[in-house]
Amino acid sequence: MSADDRRDPHTLPTGDDASEPGAEDGEGEPTHHAFWADAVADAVEARDPDDPVVIKGGVSPSGVAHLGNFNEIIRGYFVAEVLRERGHEVRQVFTSDDKDPLRKVPRKLADPDGNIVGLGEVDAGALGRNLGKPYTDIPDPFGEKESYAAHFASLLKADADRLGVPVEMVSNTDLYADGTFEPVVRKALERVDDAREVLGQYQDKVDETYVPFNPVCAECGKVTEAVTAVDLEAGTVEYECTGMEAGGNEIEGCGHAGTATFREGKLPWRFEWPGQWGVLGVDFEPFGKDHAEGSWPSGVDIAENVLDVEPPVPMVYEWFTLNGEALSSSAGNIVTVPEILDLLEPEVLRYFFALDPKKARDLNLERLDQLVDRFDRFERAYFGEVDDEELTRFAERAYPFVVEEVREERVRLPYTFAAVLGMVEDLDFREQLARDEGHFDADTPDWAVADALKRVEKARAWAERMDNEYNYRLQTELPAAEFDADVAAALDDLADFVAAGHDGEAIQGEMYETARRHDIEVSDFFAAGYRLFFDETQGPRLGEFLGELETDFVVERLRREA
Repeated sequence: MSADDRRDPHTLPTGDDASEPGAEDGEGEPTHHAFWADAVADAVEARDPDDPVVIKGGVSPSGVAHLGNFNEIIRGYFVAEVLRERGHEVRQVFTSDDKDPLRKVPRKLADPDGNIVGLGEVDAGALGRNLGKPYTDIPDPFGEKESYAAHFASLLKADADRLGVPVEMVSNTDLYADGTFEPVVRKALERVDDAREVLGQYQDKVDETYVPFNPVCAECGKVTEAVTAVDLEAGTVEYECTGMEAGGNEIEGCGHAGTATFREGKLPWRFEWPGQWGVLGVDFEPFGKDHAEGSWPSGVDIAENVLDVEPPVPMVYEWFTLNGEALSSSAGNIVTVPEILDLLEPEVLRYFFALDPKKARDLNLERLDQLVDRFDRFERAYFGEVDDEELTRFAERAYPFVVEEVREERVRLPYTFAAVLGMVEDLDFREQLARDEGHFDADTPDWAVADALKRVEKARAWAERMDNEYNYRLQTELPAAEFDADVAAALDDLADFVAAGHDGEAIQGEMYETARRHDIEVSDFFAAGYRLFFDETQGPRLGEFLGELETDFVVERLRREA
């Protein structure tokens, strides 16, 4: 594929593009796609690939396996599913760049269950003593897997399983050890002059001594960059363990001079990435915008002009932010897949990643209710219940890939209403409240009721994590509380107002009016209400909350009837 034929990664169509160049209908007109994964699948099919079609992602196991690392897995999944729908066999792989050296000790890790922990809770020395060594040669700080790299990979595989993504984890260390990468290493070293010329266009400090291979020192186990001689016939290099630069800091070597085979080291990243395309036969790979202007162009150049490898179809995706800030392990601004799945259903998370990958988005945990509301509307659009043509077209195409099973009888409780129900401990009372609000009727299947109520625990966990207005517990028994006569009279009047059938907004307003009529402080009146329902002096917007509850229950409680 010539440079003129290569598709610019910045122009690969996604869901907002009107058409996909090269994809035509029967009359030669461009085909419009409502779902970006269809446009990508068209581009992959234009290569006339052999089955299985290979979709790849990858990561270096440098810290916490968080939701940002899952970007490529889930975006690749949607393209894989579209291709499977079209009759292709698809192999989705995710490479762990685990022969990379540990360059710095991360501030936090994720335990085997995906929970974020500080270094004080693990054997941090196992990391600090192994700076400069490949991740696969570093002990698992949790003592469960054969290496730190295996621990990290197992977390990502577990995340994929949680979301129903059939991904195959591939270890770079294994690809070197079993000889898969050996022909790639040999070609890079055979064409070292070409390698220097090409890489020199993208990276400083590439001189006539540069060799695109980093041996692992047989003495200290660290990755080193100082290759002094290459013997292509023997398949070895001579090296000196001079250490390496990492983030502006030097990791010292041990000074050992030795010999390493082509399997006892690794290619630098800019060669390793296109090398993966060749040895794995990659047809499509999504990647973040940080690679779009550096690693991708150099990878294409190295693939075509050094390694004789055809680059895959690319897709550049925008990063998403978390709570308005960039994801950062060092700053602690991260969330893991298990953590987010404590707060919402898997299909809501899949929906988030099904949206146009070229648009930057924010995952705001404080306003997670808004994301869930958008998903619920997207779901209703699939069933023709939303007057929005563009959303309906997108939903009709994407929704079946987002949910595990399309079931029209499914019920979704509004997320904030689910959070209100989360204040109630009694499970039967939760269901009764949902029925009183009209979310279930006599024809609602039992499975739909059970599934809908699962959202309550998600919303409850959200309220607890955010410590927001829903993080209170409704008292099922009447709390022991005594009130002055004027406050008691006001509560009785409010009970009459509620009994008349007013909604929550009206009850909220009436509480102010009732307090004024009885000449009591508004704050004292609300405090009395909070005491009756929560045994607290504060809580959510009380009137609106009372409007969500069963009327008879509210009236009896306001009248202090057990």
